[in-house]
Amino acid sequence: MHKVAISGTGIFTPEKIITNAELVASYNAYAEAWNAAHRAEIDAGEMAEKPMSSEEFILRASGIERRYVMEKDGVLDPEVMHPLLAERSDDELSIMAEIAVAAAREALAKAGRRADDIDAVICAASNHERAYPAIAIEIQQALGIKGFAFDMNVACSSATFGIQAAADMIRCGSAKAILMVNPEITSGHHEWRDRDCHFIFGDVCTAVVLERTEGLASDGAWEILSTRCLTEFSNNIRNNNGFLRRTRDGHMADRRDMQFYQEGRKVFKQVVPIVVDLMQSHLADEGLAPSQLARMWLHQANKNMNDLIGEKVLGRVPDAQEQPNVLQDYANTSSAGSIIAFSKYSDDLPAGSLGIICSFGAGYSAGSVLVRRM
Repeated sequence: MHKVAISGTGIFTPEKIITNAELVASYNAYAEAWNAAHRAEIDAGEMAEKPMSSEEFILRASGIERRYVMEKDGVLDPEVMHPLLAERSDDELSIMAEIAVAAAREALAKAGRRADDIDAVICAASNHERAYPAIAIEIQQALGIKGFAFDMNVACSSATFGIQAAADMIRCGSAKAILMVNPEITSGHHEWRDRDCHFIFGDVCTAVVLERTEGLASDGAWEILSTRCLTEFSNNIRNNNGFLRRTRDGHMADRRDMQFYQEGRKVFKQVVPIVVDLMQSHLADEGLAPSQLARMWLHQANKNMNDLIGEKVLGRVPDAQEQPNVLQDYANTSSAGSIIAFSKYSDDLPAGSLGIICSFGAGYSAGSVLVRRM
């Protein structure tokens, strides 16, 4: 069995930013217009009035201050409230592949590797812009990588599940090096017209190069000591959009359940103990104590949730260096969040440092990756 390391990471960050102030202004304009148009039904008790949003509400609920997006004009237009992305022909590089290639090139450069050093590509993301051909195969072709490629979706846990899949293949010898990418254009499947979640998501792409520890081409790699994955079915985070939509009556209707929706309070209450138990049991299985961790790179969904998880795992409130957050700048980027945190806040740790990458989300799903700086 071969040992496996993360030798390089990359991040593609869109140029456009939406601040909380911009988001609140557009949402409130939409809500006011909607309430005015439905005033009779609201006054008759047949409909509920749409509540207003505020910067204070967003920050208190999530810790998010802004988010990067591929396109902002449509999102901020009260009459549109979704990104306006130009359709591409089948012969053009898809938008998911485009941002994945950008992140992948950065990861390959950090790892000191070229396309011909890679044996496989995994595209792990919460929403794919098409069912087939696989986005991963398109990325493979664009980069000039031989071997094989495939897509996978475990919602916000896609990156950690992708790391486990890649690490297992490298350990057993079916590949020497694998590129795992997480192109998340969450703005496209988000419901910007829902006050309770209109602030949650942002766009980004992350990439990770995994390879055998023998013959690494770069310094400061992170050996993967072990991985754990867990799933438990729940409807509390869901998106019902898919190819069967056209088979149902009224499929062209503007149905709320065709976008992201969640029972936020239930998710918070149920997911925290699942994640805490996964991380603590993972450490215990390896004969390690939480106090030995130099850093935790958690899924970036909600600051309050991360703070509570960190406190329960460590038995005390973690400091900012032990558990870095990026969601104040990026918002929730689904599977990419923990990888952004790892990529940005790992180079400062010395050899021998222990850390844990953990993501969690719809499914429910949760993945834990225990790493040590080489």
